[in-house]
Amino acid sequence: KSSVNQAPTIAQKGLPGKHLDIQLELKLLADVGIVGLPNAGKSTLISRISSAKPKIADYPFTTLVPNLGVVKFKDDLSLVVADIPGLIEGAHTGAGLGTQFLRHIERCRLFVHLIDVSPVSGRDPWDAYQEIRNELLAYDKLKTGEEGFEPLAPRDEIVALNKIDSIDPEALREAIGKFKSKGLEVFTLSAATG
Repeated sequence: KSSVNQAPTIAQKGLPGKHLDIQLELKLLADVGIVGLPNAGKSTLISRISSAKPKIADYPFTTLVPNLGVVKFKDDLSLVVADIPGLIEGAHTGAGLGTQFLRHIERCRLFVHLIDVSPVSGRDPWDAYQEIRNELLAYDKLKTGEEGFEPLAPRDEIVALNKIDSIDPEALREAIGKFKSKGLEVFTLSAATG
């Protein structure tokens, strides 16, 4: 094609093409990943801090796909937060919603471990935290040696105890004390009440 011959009717003979089998995998890109057990309040939290409108209900595995929300702070600064479906014991081997969602958090720089401290959960908050940590460590072990994989467990994290509106203050102090005795700073919040 040139300025004189704008619609050429001749072409050179092409070369043989190449055949490739390619597997593409979409991984969400978020600055922060909210992780926790089912019903910890992850979707409620992301709906409070961003414009995201995830499905929220009081039964496990309400969130079947990751939800992204943009959190704006200061004048022109923002970050992307991913609400990851609840992880359960054995998620690194595919249990529950398993590895398909652990792969999404590979791209997060920071994790918020959201832990339900309400008596209704029936779980010790420290045990819930340890369950998630164990899944991250097990997933790291599973993916070790894979090209480009950066381990999840050593990444920065914020531990947040959620649903503090439904727990006795003394029990909350006890839960916070357990985390502090292990050298972890914790934040407390109630996503439902703001």
